[in-house]
Amino acid sequence: MDNLTVLEECYKKYIKDIGKWAPEGLIQVDLALLQKLNLLNYHRKDLHEPMLTRYFHVIESMEKITLVNDQFVVWIVPDKMNSQPITYTLIALNEDDHLKLEIAYAASGVYNTSKLVLRVLEKLLFEIQETEQLLEEYKKTS
Repeated sequence: MDNLTVLEECYKKYIKDIGKWAPEGLIQVDLALLQKLNLLNYHRKDLHEPMLTRYFHVIESMEKITLVNDQFVVWIVPDKMNSQPITYTLIALNEDDHLKLEIAYAASGVYNTSKLVLRVLEKLLFEIQETEQLLEEYKKTS
């Protein structure tokens, strides 16, 4: 799906009630999450771990950055909460006729750097992609 009007409607629906649409709710980027995603090591242990090579169309607006490709739609939204900068990131699967919000996370304080927000995004996209591939393989064998 790459219809800008539909993408905007989905974004507004999701951002309005993230708790309803995101299976795990709004995840906070913190030390525990970085540990879980194995992002605390300076040297990558999993050098064989493939990096995402998919390209995204980038759509910028005053409110957010939207990344779209054939598999994902990602919204990166800078905001302020109590005068403190915060970045929300929403990741949806881009299925043929609709979008399905998979995960949403927020980075604030020392965790709100562009490099860290994008590393978390890369890791989560990779994990979602792996899970989807496993589900496809399972469907084929059932």
